[in-house]
Amino acid sequence: MIILGIDPGYGILGFGVIDKRGSSLRTIAYGVIETPKVSRFPVRLKYIGEKISELIDKYRPEAVSVEELFFQNNAKTAIMVAEARGVVLYVTENAGVPLYEYTPMQIKQAITGYGRADKQQMQNMIKLLLGLDKIPKPDDAADALAAALTHAQTNSAMGNFGVR
Repeated sequence: MIILGIDPGYGILGFGVIDKRGSSLRTIAYGVIETPKVSRFPVRLKYIGEKISELIDKYRPEAVSVEELFFQNNAKTAIMVAEARGVVLYVTENAGVPLYEYTPMQIKQAITGYGRADKQQMQNMIKLLLGLDKIPKPDDAADALAAALTHAQTNSAMGNFGVR
């Protein structure tokens, strides 16, 4: 099963693509989508939509796993990230790819077994679980791989049905 994980953002959005076959996990790709800082916000949202569409077309995921937002102190930033996340949800649904959403705590629980794990614990486990030589960088890409891994773990535990 090809899974596209997304760590939402409007300046930098992380993505990670993994393949799960039985108990085997393989990293296909990971990275970030960076929007031009000088562009108007609607243009940045359009850019995100186009790039997510390209990722879906290129990797043909069987599932997209998106991290849900957690409350931030800066309401303006939270709203802008939520709008970028909305673009991801729209493009995914429009492409007809099953979409799954996980809270940061669910992701930490699935990856480390502890819902309050710190960033270093998460990154070390991502590296270990995917058999990578080094911790994925930047952090947004590692977070996206964690979202994809969470779906792989949850989907496996639920007999390939998942929670939609």
